[in-house]
Amino acid sequence: MANSTRAQKARHAASSVGSNEYVRRLIEDEDLRDSIREAYDAGRSAYGRLQKQKRPASALMDDKKVHRELREAAESLREASDRLRGREKRRGSALGKLLVLAIVGAVVALVLSEDLRKAVLDRLFGAEEEFEYTSTTAPANGGPGG
Repeated sequence: MANSTRAQKARHAASSVGSNEYVRRLIEDEDLRDSIREAYDAGRSAYGRLQKQKRPASALMDDKKVHRELREAAESLREASDRLRGREKRRGSALGKLLVLAIVGAVVALVLSEDLRKAVLDRLFGAEEEFEYTSTTAPANGGPGG
């Protein structure tokens, strides 16, 4: 009788695990597993590095490699958490890329084209007035040749 209850408990546990969406994501999503593995490796490396130090507290504050490894672990855990919740990895949006490309293109066009620069300056600050200087004073010695 004890075996049947153990078998029943095992079947029940297996069926509940199979229906859990988080476990299903963990099984199906290779990127999620990679993120968890990277976080574990980075955390383990940082912990090992701290264990080798005589004063782990000061190493935690001063050691740049420990900082980098802990940052990598945190980023991997954040990515894994997002993927586990069903959020996709953020990639640059097409609209953002298009906007950056348009701005870069406009700057290059302004740098290379003098006519375009003049047109933009005229739009921003108004058209440039042509200025011709005419003197209202007579020459001091009575004019040329005189």
